[in-house]
Amino acid sequence: MSRTIYKIAEREAWENAVEVGCFTGAPVDHADGYIHFSTAEQAGETLEKHFAGQSDLLLLAFDADAFGDDLKWEPSRGGALFPHLYATLATAHATASYEQINDEDGTPDMPTPDQLGAQ
Repeated sequence: MSRTIYKIAEREAWENAVEVGCFTGAPVDHADGYIHFSTAEQAGETLEKHFAGQSDLLLLAFDADAFGDDLKWEPSRGGALFPHLYATLATAHATASYEQINDEDGTPDMPTPDQLGAQ
C-alpha cells in the first residue's frame, strides 16, 4: 500500500522546477538540509505555521514509497514523525496538485485530509 505525502510549494518555484525536472527545495529546505513533507493530517498545520500570509501556493502529492531510503520519517512538531527527503525531488514524482484556496477571511486553506483521501 502506498503512502501519500505532501509538499506545500510556491507556485512559481514549482513551475520553475517543472521546467528543469527537479525541485531542490525552498529556502527552509536548504537551511535544514532536506525537503520537508507532511502527511495529510499534518499539512493544514504546516500551512498555518510556515506559510501564513502567503498566496499562490500548491499542495503537491507524492507516493512516499517512490523515494526509497532517501525518505526518512523523523520527529518534529510535538514529536510527530514527518517525512524528510534527503535528495532532490524529481517533479515527475508528483501524483496530484491542489490549488490553494482562501477562506472568506483571506486565510490560505488547503484540502482537508478527508478531501485528500488521507492514507
